[in-house]
Amino acid sequence: MNDSTSLDVAALDRHSFASRLSVSKNLPIEDGRLSMTPDEVASTKPAAVLVPIVNRPAGLSVLLTRRTDHLNDHAGQISFPGGKVDAQDTSPEETALRETSEEIGLHRRHVQLLGRLPNYYIPTGFCVTPVVGWIEPPFTLTLDAFEVAEAFEVPLSFLIDPNHRQMQSAVRVGRLRHFYAMPFQGYNIWGATAGMLVVLSRLLSDS
Repeated sequence: MNDSTSLDVAALDRHSFASRLSVSKNLPIEDGRLSMTPDEVASTKPAAVLVPIVNRPAGLSVLLTRRTDHLNDHAGQISFPGGKVDAQDTSPEETALRETSEEIGLHRRHVQLLGRLPNYYIPTGFCVTPVVGWIEPPFTLTLDAFEVAEAFEVPLSFLIDPNHRQMQSAVRVGRLRHFYAMPFQGYNIWGATAGMLVVLSRLLSDS
């Protein structure tokens, strides 16, 4: 399935962005379910992430984080702010906003929720709900130094361009996995984060 490269990102505002997310599309399954057994899929735990779209004067960008190198899980990887659903969370949106505040210090008052991407399954045992949020600068970030090494932004136009994505493979958890990667200025955006960005690209596409 090819994405349209003719999408005018500059023409997207908050309302048109939300409108495109609300349109039902028949998307291919490209997440962890391709290498997971039905029992593994059924036993996944719920999690949620925020996909932060920042409305910069120069154009829309996506806010990402690099996890610290000492973490037991996903050390050094590029990710969206987010995590496991806690017992007190009433929705994936609540989880995403809470985790974002805890990880990078972005208060929920700065985030206007636009909608969700389809649930994304990862082989480590989670079913992740990506929640898309619109952010208007200015805002200040305060990183959790234990979990987050840095936060940075990547132009949305770069991330949704199919020419900037690669399909890679590696043996993980004893199985051959195939995954997307989007190298950007020394950052290797890959795995679930890249996969969710591909889904976002397809939802925004006119095709």
